[in-house]
Amino acid sequence: MFKEGTIAAIATAQGEAGIGIIRISGENSLIIVDKIFTNEKKMRLVKATPRKMYYGNIVDPEQDKVVDEVLVVYMKAPFTYTKEDIIEINCHGGIVSIRRILELLFRYGARAAEPGEFTKRAFLNGRIDLSQAEAVMDLVSAKTDKGFDVAMNQLEGSLSIKVKKMIEEVVEMLAHIEVSIDFAEEDIDKVTLKLLEDKCTKVEGELLDLIKTAETGKIIREGIKTVIVGRPNVGKSSLMNALLKEYRAIVTEVAGTTRDAIEEQLNIKGFLLKIVDTAGIRETENIIEKIGIERTKELFNKADLILFMIDASESLTKEDMQIIELIKNRKALVIINKTDLENKIDLFSIKDLIAEKKIVKTSLKEGRGVDKIEEYIVNMIYEGEVKTKENLLLTNARHKNALECALASIKDALESISSEMALDFIEIDIRIAWECLGEVTGETVREDIIDQIFSNFCVGK
Repeated sequence: MFKEGTIAAIATAQGEAGIGIIRISGENSLIIVDKIFTNEKKMRLVKATPRKMYYGNIVDPEQDKVVDEVLVVYMKAPFTYTKEDIIEINCHGGIVSIRRILELLFRYGARAAEPGEFTKRAFLNGRIDLSQAEAVMDLVSAKTDKGFDVAMNQLEGSLSIKVKKMIEEVVEMLAHIEVSIDFAEEDIDKVTLKLLEDKCTKVEGELLDLIKTAETGKIIREGIKTVIVGRPNVGKSSLMNALLKEYRAIVTEVAGTTRDAIEEQLNIKGFLLKIVDTAGIRETENIIEKIGIERTKELFNKADLILFMIDASESLTKEDMQIIELIKNRKALVIINKTDLENKIDLFSIKDLIAEKKIVKTSLKEGRGVDKIEEYIVNMIYEGEVKTKENLLLTNARHKNALECALASIKDALESISSEMALDFIEIDIRIAWECLGEVTGETVREDIIDQIFSNFCVGK
């Protein structure tokens, strides 16, 4: 699991930039960098004061040649990101400069860091737990302010604190069971069963509350797949352009202009939407348009949210009715467009057909109703202001699976307690719950799972 040695990697994005940062971590960091760093005072870096930045040059000792002008800072263990000695070299951000410095570091004893190895060392050295380590990657990949805030909250330990508290309660239950088994008496067993029932019920409630946040957390982390559907020429591409606030999709009066799905990401009031403009659904003999319509149906089935558009200037068609049937059991918003034209739509009959679905009237040609669509989307997906203000949200599928495993085991334990089964059987269920909870923080997780988690990190993090 843990590979020895001093590691080095680029900590900034690769490409041309004003500054590039190379990070080195490990017990020989100072010795290695000292061999290739010099300045006018001819100081030895091994005598550097921690957390002080030094100006100088990186040189190739074999060729006595300056490689780049740099700033170097030394951070002494254990008060570092990895709890090991760390050095960061700030050099020019060109590809050649960074590559040459890395080659020198590798020549004098460092090795290339694996993906996520700096954070992995922080975890293995006890600075952070596994859920906090995973939050680091969520911070890096966050595309909205809310996504960043949720990741930062997890990095600061909100999930860890909650789960560790539950682990303590489960461990306490296991301890009571051990004592009761060692000192088997009828009175002790009854007291223990009552205590176990109370604690299991408490943990069950905490798990249920936490798991309920998973849907919102997933949406904040990954965004919501939103598909615009409707028959041709109802304004789907106009809606896409209005939400994006740019001319992205071609808009004409010719039906069937959009032949393939157009996918974009947009930020609505701090939330990420992965939105798709699709080909209009209708009967057609055009082979290209047919392929586009099939693609629309595939995307429809995978969508988290449907934006169904109707033309207010025309009566409902067979295609409209087909889509209405499809969205009845889906999370959908109905948009009646072209309200600037003569109205031929019976709003009351539509309300009867779509039951409790929200309806928004728009005139995209005149720019009316887009803000209302955005407001409805936020309210529908995130259930208003209450859920979005929660401090703790589950955003990771691995965490959700582990907590659901713990919940199932706690429920099994409660059932066994209710049946007054032997404590040995109850202990098995509670121990499984402990193992599942430990998978979140990393206390009981398998080595191959740890390796898999960190393999998804970028190099240098």
